[in-house]
Amino acid sequence: MCGLDRLFAVKGRSSQVLARERGWRLARLAGLGVTVAVLLSGCSFDESVRGFGWFKGITPEGRRMYELWIAACIAALVVGVFVWGLIFWCVVRYRKRGDELPPQTRFNMPLEFLYTVVPILIVSVLFYYTAIVQTYVDKRVPNPDVTVEVTAFKWNWKFRHAQIDGTEVTGQGGQEITTIGASDYIPVLVLPTGRRIEFVEHSEDVVHSFWVPEMLFKRDVFPGSIENKFQVTIEREGAFVGRCAELCGAYHSMMNFELRAVSQSEFDRYIQLRKDGKSTPEALEAIGEPGYATSTKPFNREPEQHEGKG
Repeated sequence: MCGLDRLFAVKGRSSQVLARERGWRLARLAGLGVTVAVLLSGCSFDESVRGFGWFKGITPEGRRMYELWIAACIAALVVGVFVWGLIFWCVVRYRKRGDELPPQTRFNMPLEFLYTVVPILIVSVLFYYTAIVQTYVDKRVPNPDVTVEVTAFKWNWKFRHAQIDGTEVTGQGGQEITTIGASDYIPVLVLPTGRRIEFVEHSEDVVHSFWVPEMLFKRDVFPGSIENKFQVTIEREGAFVGRCAELCGAYHSMMNFELRAVSQSEFDRYIQLRKDGKSTPEALEAIGEPGYATSTKPFNREPEQHEGKG
């Protein structure tokens, strides 16, 4: 081998080494990106892998949406792996082997028909099951067990237990049973498990959105004469943070509340204590629950708020 040939051989090996190093760097960056994404999501790695970033939900409606999400992710992964496999196979199988131009194919009718029909079938199946789950989530029964009025305002919430088992709920002297948030108080919405609950939403100013992440569901709250309604059945006791999911102004991110799910017997005691004139914190402590929110905390802010606690 002459000196020039030896020089080109060395350069060729150097290029291959550089290419491998670039590949390893890209792989390490991709791994770092996945790790950062999981950490920033606020979920455990195990939860992110098993649920693809979703909670399992605390309602039957949430569980149905969770199952649809898992199925859609698995379908996307199957399609993705198949496409990646074809790409890598083509890279290896049809890599350049010389200066000779490979045979040129103008079209392949069976293949073009396949990659036109298959995506249509996939989208049709996803659309069908999405429509079924959406219909189930939006279903409302004529006479819910509990009716709660949700009023949103900048930047807090007001909750009223309007009806229980078809009967209007009032306290001493016909007073409404309400819980109102303030700048130093996170409103706690107390609800029973195992009962059909209807939420009736209204806004006093701009568009807000009622969202409890563990429900895997949110619904916009509109001002004016528009009332949004939805129904759920909560299956698990606990304290769950609620948020406004619609950008509504300067302190949108601080517009939190807490949904406190308790047993039916505790809920009955809570409502009776509220009827007797107890505030929300007092009634909660009387049934053995923390009087104030445990899933979130108040934020300091300057604009005037509706005054009052519970």
